[in-house]
Amino acid sequence: MNPSHTTYHVGETGECPWGDWQVLDLQSHVVVKKLNVVPGGRISLQRHAHRSERWIVTEGVATVRNDDVVTQVRVGQSVFIPCGSLHRLSNEGEKPLRVIEIQIGDYLSEDDIERFSDDYGRAQ
Repeated sequence: MNPSHTTYHVGETGECPWGDWQVLDLQSHVVVKKLNVVPGGRISLQRHAHRSERWIVTEGVATVRNDDVVTQVRVGQSVFIPCGSLHRLSNEGEKPLRVIEIQIGDYLSEDDIERFSDDYGRAQ
């Protein structure tokens, strides 16, 4: 495996049942995305084998599960999701949630998502 392999490109977008995302920047071993999570939306309960993530809230309030710890993350705050951690990002509020996600690792791709539970029927 190439030590800095990514399948993303700048400007790429993705539509999801919980909202959408856009790739803002790529660096060696780093992908920066903007996530928009609709009110009541949440990503699947998941983990990654090849990357860690840093989530920075820029609008709204995020409910974050990071292994067995659930916390509220507010505007200007961030949370670190270690590689291999079971995690989920949720918007329990009535307004949109906007998060900057910084992925760090040697393999950065949407296929590095192992889903355990999903509100939208996407669990593996």
